[in-house]
Amino acid sequence: MEVVVPEVDGAAFRRTLGHFCTGVTVVTAVCDGEPVGFACQSFSALSLDPPLVLFCPGKTSRTWPLIESAGHFCVNVLAAGQRDVSTVFGRRGEDKFADLDWTPAPSGAPVLDGALTWLDCAVESVLDGGDHHIVLGRVRTLGDTAEEDPLLFYKGAYTGITRPTTPAQYWPEDFLTGTPDDWL
Repeated sequence: MEVVVPEVDGAAFRRTLGHFCTGVTVVTAVCDGEPVGFACQSFSALSLDPPLVLFCPGKTSRTWPLIESAGHFCVNVLAAGQRDVSTVFGRRGEDKFADLDWTPAPSGAPVLDGALTWLDCAVESVLDGGDHHIVLGRVRTLGDTAEEDPLLFYKGAYTGITRPTTPAQYWPEDFLTGTPDDWL
């Protein structure tokens, strides 16, 4: 018996995926002496050993080829107060670094002031992902972490987190130091 799989409607697919809350990052590099970057929600940890992350730029991105040619990048994890930074890096055409302070990561890629943390990476490989690329990056350097809340995106809008009013233990005490089978 042949299974007939219906075509997935693009708008419905986007609406469904909008129910998955993501963090917001800005991926940066320096190309020909100029800082470049773009806002990116499709970022994830991939491997602890070796330390790998991934992000997925669209194949129509004008910034990704510049970052790829640099051979390295920095992932800036945005804080809740950095909506304006996300908006600037999500648009085309403007000088995205004009009103921002940044310092170079060891690779030279921009670390944006106010980011919760950052990861300086080398491009490990680039895979095909339909209308996107899947970029694997080998983490070379980790930034310090801040205790602020993250910038999140949910159902097409920025959102925040609601902290519990009473302390709660969400994970067993040894969860992050143990060796869980299904979590990174």
